[in-house]
Amino acid sequence: MNRSRFSKRTIINAPVEAAFKWHSRPGAIERLSPPWDSLKVLYRSGGIEKGAEVTLMMKAGPFPYKWFARHTEYRENEFFRDEQIKGPFSEWIHTHRFEPDGNNRCIMEDIIEYRLPFHFASKFITQSIINKKLERIFDYRHKITAHDVFLHHSNNNVKPMTILISGASGLIGSAIIPFLTTGGHRVIRLVRKPPDNSGDEIFWDPVSGTLSLDNVGKIDAVLHLAGENLDNGRWTKARKKKIIESRVKGTELVSKAIAAIEDPPEVMLCASAIGFYGNRGDKVLSEKDGPGDDFISSVCNNWEKATSPALEKGIRTVLLRIGVVLTPEGGALQRLLLPFNLCLGGRVGSGRQYMSWIDMEDVIGAIYHSLTNMDIAGPVNVVSPNTVTNLQFTKSLGRILSRPTPFPLPPFVIKLGFGQMGKEILLSSTRVKPEVLIEAGYCFRNHDLDTSFRQMLGKREL
Repeated sequence: MNRSRFSKRTIINAPVEAAFKWHSRPGAIERLSPPWDSLKVLYRSGGIEKGAEVTLMMKAGPFPYKWFARHTEYRENEFFRDEQIKGPFSEWIHTHRFEPDGNNRCIMEDIIEYRLPFHFASKFITQSIINKKLERIFDYRHKITAHDVFLHHSNNNVKPMTILISGASGLIGSAIIPFLTTGGHRVIRLVRKPPDNSGDEIFWDPVSGTLSLDNVGKIDAVLHLAGENLDNGRWTKARKKKIIESRVKGTELVSKAIAAIEDPPEVMLCASAIGFYGNRGDKVLSEKDGPGDDFISSVCNNWEKATSPALEKGIRTVLLRIGVVLTPEGGALQRLLLPFNLCLGGRVGSGRQYMSWIDMEDVIGAIYHSLTNMDIAGPVNVVSPNTVTNLQFTKSLGRILSRPTPFPLPPFVIKLGFGQMGKEILLSSTRVKPEVLIEAGYCFRNHDLDTSFRQMLGKREL
């Protein structure tokens, strides 16, 4: 049939059964979606067994399109195969193969055979381009798979948990849920819409104080991520009130609800932020330091105190002081990509203010480490060990995108345009060290900013 062919093999430090099972669980498609080329699952029936189907919304540059695929072959712990039914290719056959490599290792191989429209003529022009794109995508996918499968398998003392999560549709929630479900854990989402019929959604309303966990069954852990975004617009009086209430009331409601359960969860992880420390210049801050005197510091301090019902119940309570989360799928980096790609990027203010950053893969890793490590309790700084200044951040992003960064944003413009929010979020300097994570043995996946940008943006080192 004169198909083009692409393949990639990787060694995974886990038995073949563990690697195959990981692919069969909910969330595998989402977990394998590169952050620079993300997709959305529109419809799914079944898993990876023969006859299962999936419809995806994908993009070619700015243009969205649907991809409809069907699983056509399946042999447990050996291979499964899916084929495009409708999509941009004339033919697309993707075979996922697994073979043992000793008792505790296996080899995973992806083989793709494809034909383009007018393939005989077009393949000479496009095959190289497509194969380079596939190399980028599958390099990412294999790294994620190898790391996740090994991590879940090596933590064999961690039994499958039922985890209650608020903020499930948010930036962090939507990223960590596929990681947890592919690891064999059950996730129950707190939602503010009528719950579906799966039994994995529970309605709650922090404003009215509505949350009932009476018929949920045993909950092993709680991950509370919900709260009004801090950096979307000016902090008017009404918005400040909404920010405070969304965090404090929501946290109090969840804490009281789980504390009232006869057999409560063993651990509650509550999202907070490094805004707790406020604007502290170049001082290196650890979890031992107290709060600053900014509005955001007050919010974070009261937010953390609202977990006291869980703490008083004897539930191990972890306060996740999360830094600037980097991912092209949302947050600060997503907003910066367009101006930087247009050569309109530049430092903010003086550029000397410190940014305590962390990429999404290490957010997931740090949360999972805190979830499964019984010795971790209290505040935990979820930041990279290598904090950078805003100027260093700007130069790094420009370098990875191969763009100049000539346009600084003066402080008066930020204050004029964003008011107090701009002053406390964009101009504040918070130099935070992840002391608890380091002492607890967490191994950061991405230590330096350039490496992190390359991985999340799909850029190769020159």
